[in-house]
Amino acid sequence: MKLKSVTESFAKVIQGLKVGHLTDRVIQRSKRMILDTLGVGFLGTGTEVFHKANEYSKIYSSNVSSTVWGQPTLRLPPTYAAFVNGVAIHSMDFDDTWHPATHPSGAVLPVLMALSEAQLPSPKLSGLDLLLAFNVGVEVQGRLMNFSKDANDIPKRFHPPSVVGTLGSAAAASKMLGLSMTNCQKALAIAVSHAGAPMANAATQTKPLHMGNAARHGMEAAFLAMLGLEGNKQVLDTQTGFGAFYTNYSPKVLPNLDSYAWLLDQQDVAFKSFPAHLATHWVADAAASVRKHLVTDRAMLPPDHIERIVLRIPDVQYVNRPFPDSEHEARHSFQYAACAMLLDGGITVPSFHRDQINRPQVRELLGKMELEHPQDNLPNFNTLYCEISVTLKDGATFTERCDTFYGHWRKPLSQKDLEAKFRANASRMLSCDAVERLIKTLDNLEGLEDCSVLTSLLKGPSPPEMISQSI
Repeated sequence: MKLKSVTESFAKVIQGLKVGHLTDRVIQRSKRMILDTLGVGFLGTGTEVFHKANEYSKIYSSNVSSTVWGQPTLRLPPTYAAFVNGVAIHSMDFDDTWHPATHPSGAVLPVLMALSEAQLPSPKLSGLDLLLAFNVGVEVQGRLMNFSKDANDIPKRFHPPSVVGTLGSAAAASKMLGLSMTNCQKALAIAVSHAGAPMANAATQTKPLHMGNAARHGMEAAFLAMLGLEGNKQVLDTQTGFGAFYTNYSPKVLPNLDSYAWLLDQQDVAFKSFPAHLATHWVADAAASVRKHLVTDRAMLPPDHIERIVLRIPDVQYVNRPFPDSEHEARHSFQYAACAMLLDGGITVPSFHRDQINRPQVRELLGKMELEHPQDNLPNFNTLYCEISVTLKDGATFTERCDTFYGHWRKPLSQKDLEAKFRANASRMLSCDAVERLIKTLDNLEGLEDCSVLTSLLKGPSPPEMISQSI
């Protein structure tokens, strides 16, 4: 069969990929992604932006419903369960990051969990079925980003999950719902008209909505395609289609199924050790190294002993926030990451609480911060570095550099540390027993015969359990 277009080749891959195409490496990497994504999703259910999105979604009702993670008494239509769970995942910017730059899991996993629980594809979904649909959704995102040189750099115009994530969501939903090749093509066309969100809303409560909307809109695109709604059959081929999001879009027909190679097999993701924009993790690592020079008798030198701090980083304007005024701005501030690490020796979830951001010592150090943008330090998650120099009042200067932080795909988190992160995040909503059962279930996901075992664990404790835990 001769393919007529790039869009058609995507539809063929979505419809045609089978469990047998999955490799051991892809299965292992994607299981880690699912574990991490569920953990940050549970953590995110405690945020203000999640509660606002959740309250809004309660106005919708349906005969078919799915769980909002960690909320045992709340069920929503699948599209809105995916929406609020997607918001939770990205509410702290704690979710995984890929190269080219996007957060691949958050737009896909909520869709698959909601659909599997609503039993729309079939009464019984296996762990391998889930892994296949998840990887189809991730794969589509990676393929689309690789059609643009623009996408290799940290974005300036559109937030990638709102663009490629929407199509990844549509692809994953199409795979799970068993759509025909023709309907997969329709779903992609519909999803493109749902895609896109400007970077202007980065570092605000609206940014997490980009992830929730990607999940919801992709699922809606699949549902509309099933009803026969049509779109441009070459939407991925043209500059006025998906190419509208990129200035140098150059699409190519995907490889044949008999020789298909997954992008996740070639390029792992980064997992974050604290909830902030990925670029700040280089800054924190370099600042931690400098701090060792500034600590005497286990105490950090007082801020008034410091004359100036210079960060040599890429020119990424939306992460350049000299005096952040909210948790969301602090998560997108090179300057705050450096100050928090210098003062505290570590960055954690509470580091972004308003009382921590507004400490006098933090504000004093922020006032001594300068940024430099070396020409060789490009805004690219695969090549960027951070160099930090701290000059004291007595003239002494200490300089340290980070090329790869722990958690980056070149220096991945160990399974032990990834599970520790999951425990810390999920235990805020789940019992210790449920947390351990989730870890065990996900570790053996490819052997799971029925995913209802997994979805039942996502609900959180029943009301009687919640009462007993609080006593």
